[in-house]
Amino acid sequence: MADSKKKNNDKELSYAELVARRDELKQKYMELRFKMIVSHVDNPMEKRNMRREIARLNTFITQKAAAQKAESSEGKK
Repeated sequence: MADSKKKNNDKELSYAELVARRDELKQKYMELRFKMIVSHVDNPMEKRNMRREIARLNTFITQKAAAQKAESSEGKK
């Protein structure tokens, strides 16, 4: 239930905030991958969840970029 609220909050972030959050998650994902190779990880499903969250953020970033492009092209008409 808490995840659905988190997903909705991500949708409301600005483009720059989305990119920053995605970059932060990518860094954590790389650290988790390294940790999984070197030692034991308590929750291996965390890797999948992070990958999905990164993909979700990429979707929001693409949507924001398309919306900004559409607004700028409407302003030129």
